[in-house]
Amino acid sequence: EVQLVESGGGLVQAGGSLRLSCAASGFPFEDYAIGWFRQAPGKERVGVSCIRSSDGRTYYADSVKGRFTISSDNAKNTIYLQMNNLTPEDTAVYYCAASTLGPSFYDSAYNFWGQGTQITVSS
Repeated sequence: EVQLVESGGGLVQAGGSLRLSCAASGFPFEDYAIGWFRQAPGKERVGVSCIRSSDGRTYYADSVKGRFTISSDNAKNTIYLQMNNLTPEDTAVYYCAASTLGPSFYDSAYNFWGQGTQITVSS
């Protein structure tokens, strides 16, 4: 059974940090790209960052570049998203997803999705 399980969400003050984890199972992790997406209330889901598990190459949306860092622990089949200097605009449900098509910021490229974890940043 394919599973992507996010954890690490919560409430944080502006300027604070959080680290999200995405534990993957049930598929060949190294053959997939993993992406982090977020969906704010009333808005579409957008890509935040993605990583190609095979070589660790990373990609970031302009809105998070320099503040967020995606990383992979292939031994644990886990992807992390370190989020620093958070702002209220980062408030959203964050999802991780797995793609056979390679790193992408288009959610249609992803085969499997986690259930999401809420991040709330207070001002």
